[in-house]
Amino acid sequence: MPKTIHRPEYSLLRELVREERVRAGVTQAELSVQLNRSQSFVSDVERGVRRLDVIELRDMCQVLGRDFLEVVAEFEARTRRDLGRLTPSKRAGKTAKVR
Repeated sequence: MPKTIHRPEYSLLRELVREERVRAGVTQAELSVQLNRSQSFVSDVERGVRRLDVIELRDMCQVLGRDFLEVVAEFEARTRRDLGRLTPSKRAGKTAKVR
């Protein structure tokens, strides 16, 4: 199984994190100050260059005024909606081998 940062679910999480930030009217720079991190940290998370762990996600939710469990529930709903129709191998990020 590929690293989580390369799985389709992670793309959905990145999109959700960015949407939550934009919805809150917060720039990457403003969020980074509140998190005591660099602006590049937020950018790297949103671009998929850097993996976001659950504690960092929780911190972001708090700064953005969002309930962590509601954001996780939204992530789960999107995952089921958007990835539920994929085959198990595509959900895991695997591709068919060409022979």
